[in-house]
Amino acid sequence: MHTKAFEEIDQDRRMLLGAATLGIAAVGAMSLLPSRLAAAPAADAIRPFHVKFKDDQLADLRHRVAATRWPDQETVSDDTQGVRLNTIKKLAKHWQGYNWRTVETRLNSFPQFVTEIDGLDIHFIHVRSKHENALPIIITHGWPGSIIEQMKIIKPLTDPTAYGGTEDDAFHVVIPSLPGYGFSAKPKEVGWNPPRIAKAWAVLMQRLGYTKYVAQGGDWGNAVTELMAVQEPPGLLGIHTNMAATVPADIAKALAAGSPAPAGLSDDEKRAYGQLDDFYKNGLGYAVEMNNRPQTLYGIVDSPVGLAAWMLDHDIRSYQMIARSFDGAKEGLTPDDVLDNVTLYWLTNTAISSARLYWDNAHFPSGGFFDPRGIKIPVAVSAFPDEIYQAPQSWAEKAYPKLIHYNRPPKGGHFAAWEQPELMTTELRASFKSLRDET
Repeated sequence: MHTKAFEEIDQDRRMLLGAATLGIAAVGAMSLLPSRLAAAPAADAIRPFHVKFKDDQLADLRHRVAATRWPDQETVSDDTQGVRLNTIKKLAKHWQGYNWRTVETRLNSFPQFVTEIDGLDIHFIHVRSKHENALPIIITHGWPGSIIEQMKIIKPLTDPTAYGGTEDDAFHVVIPSLPGYGFSAKPKEVGWNPPRIAKAWAVLMQRLGYTKYVAQGGDWGNAVTELMAVQEPPGLLGIHTNMAATVPADIAKALAAGSPAPAGLSDDEKRAYGQLDDFYKNGLGYAVEMNNRPQTLYGIVDSPVGLAAWMLDHDIRSYQMIARSFDGAKEGLTPDDVLDNVTLYWLTNTAISSARLYWDNAHFPSGGFFDPRGIKIPVAVSAFPDEIYQAPQSWAEKAYPKLIHYNRPPKGGHFAAWEQPELMTTELRASFKSLRDET
């Protein structure tokens, strides 16, 4: 299943591919290197990528939104039946006047590339800092996220002196699209689960010439990042997570049984238990379907409004924040932010291919989503208050023996970098400060 994957990249090829990522055209770079490199396998090449959708694709989207057939209004006065009709109608109205070209221009302002790893084209943003001692970092999104999530933190991380930091805070930033998401290719075979993606990311960082680096992730990005830490590829110094997997076994057992919180928990632990209990009882409908029957979701491939509603109904706190933004409240995400991400899923037709990650993880399991994985390398945790659960420090210390940073930012939820880019930037700078001397 793991074909053509994970070979060691020789130094000459790294020179060529590194030149490509620095903005030098591959053909031009070849002319500067020994001719024997011209025969390097095409699969290892790093090709520049540019986003440009056709006008008729955008016109078709507007037409489909306008032609939406609406259901009856919910029969309750709260969110217990799902995304409210009033909210999704406001989203559809905003979509009619929304301009995709704005975010397309922003995407194209960053260097983007595609390279084949393990038989699959992987798309990624790669922005190198101007500061010589910048720390390389690979950042992984989740579902229903995308590379859109991290766009707000790219410049503060790569150019810290322009964003309240010093050159000692600089990062070289790599942001890949998960397989089946965004501009990465859609797997044609089963088995692209988090451990396999973690191995692919290690190949990507090696291919870019980074011999020492760190990794970050939330949601599926946390699963991938934590599994990179478990696999301990050469050069990975440590990781950061904004959705830590720290739930002790006895807590997980009680949650699975639907039991009340066990006795003896601290206030932070009780709050985390309550958040998890609510999510397991009321927030897992989407995951159950995608774990078991992702191919059945034809409706969200055919209806953009259906897709938007499916993506909004992820966890109650992020949904309520998004709903408030469409009511005119100033929130961490704006209506345009939300539609940037949903429109990317629509235009790339990745509603079902992204959902299959749940199926692959269920059928090629790599452990419970919130179960500690036995990570031995340094870990940093940012526990945002409105995440699915705010990991208590006591649980984090047990899950990560080498916990190098723990903080509870004052605000932010599931899409931390997207919602609170300044706080996330501060967290990443602080998290890896102790590891910089090792690069």
